[in-house]
Amino acid sequence: MASDAVIPLASSEGFPVFKGGRIGVLLLNLGTPEATDYLSMRRYLKEFLSDRRVIEISRLIWWPVLNLIVLTKRPGPKGRDYDTIWNKELNESPLKTTTRSQAEKLARIIDEGTPESAPLITVDWAMRYGFPAIRDRLKVLQDAGCDRILLVPLYPQYAAATTATACDKAFEALMAMRWQPTIRVSPPYYEDPVYIEALAASLRQSLAGLDFEPEKILASFHGVPKSYVLKGDPYRSHCERTHTLLCEAMGMAPDKLMLTFQSRFGTEEWLRPYTDETVIALAKSGIKRLAIVTPGFSADCLETLEEIGEENRGYFEENGGEQFAAIPCLNDSPKGMDVISHIVRRELRGWIDI
Repeated sequence: MASDAVIPLASSEGFPVFKGGRIGVLLLNLGTPEATDYLSMRRYLKEFLSDRRVIEISRLIWWPVLNLIVLTKRPGPKGRDYDTIWNKELNESPLKTTTRSQAEKLARIIDEGTPESAPLITVDWAMRYGFPAIRDRLKVLQDAGCDRILLVPLYPQYAAATTATACDKAFEALMAMRWQPTIRVSPPYYEDPVYIEALAASLRQSLAGLDFEPEKILASFHGVPKSYVLKGDPYRSHCERTHTLLCEAMGMAPDKLMLTFQSRFGTEEWLRPYTDETVIALAKSGIKRLAIVTPGFSADCLETLEEIGEENRGYFEENGGEQFAAIPCLNDSPKGMDVISHIVRRELRGWIDI
């Protein structure tokens, strides 16, 4: 266990004494509304859909649509969707519950593996949209004496609308700091062997626990507009690589473990094949048993619990399907924590070896 001493930096009389010597690890996830009511959902959606990394079309076109249509009509239905999965006990979304747990478990794992003589490592977590805010948690880490901070975007596959915008927010906070901590950003881990093995082990365990054998399994990734990829975003190639490696690890052909993309928004063409259309087509073709796994999500959230577990289940059953399973994400499971702790240990090398 590392010492919790903070090193005060020497200062002449009349000047402030600064703290340093600690290392911070900040887990970053997408975000969540603070409640499911109309105004809370509206605040969350406004922050999310105002991000130029998420919506790239001209502001002259998008602002009227966003403010006059989207933020008027969508908060109510989206709030009802969130309410179906809401953690009522803690009054928060499952994504917030799981991300907090991932940070707490990572802190214990790191603490147990850090020598007493090594600098203290402080683990924290933040959301790109909503709270806890990235800016606030960076300041907390710096005030605690962290002069080196590792940012860990919890997105296995890189996309400008996920990894890049989380980093944008962190760098924006750094721009306002007179004394900036030294920053590292962990890279996407879409083909990391520890991640692939964790996915395969989790999928095998989940399939073994079902009372039916799926005829087809979908590996459903969050979609992005096709134009984003054509402009240079590597997201689709990262998803395809994860899918290929997962098929190999599972010993399944790509037509058994199929690649699809979910969660499209608006009228623009997104990455295909679409998950919902594939689910409907499979049911209509006579497939009766289906499972969906979501390898691009590090924690269960609205897109996995409601969109896959409820909405796509409904599509399947309405069109002739009979047995359906939504496979849980890695979350804060032992395998999920193996992935996160592996990434953190690897990326801290040179600062500390644990």
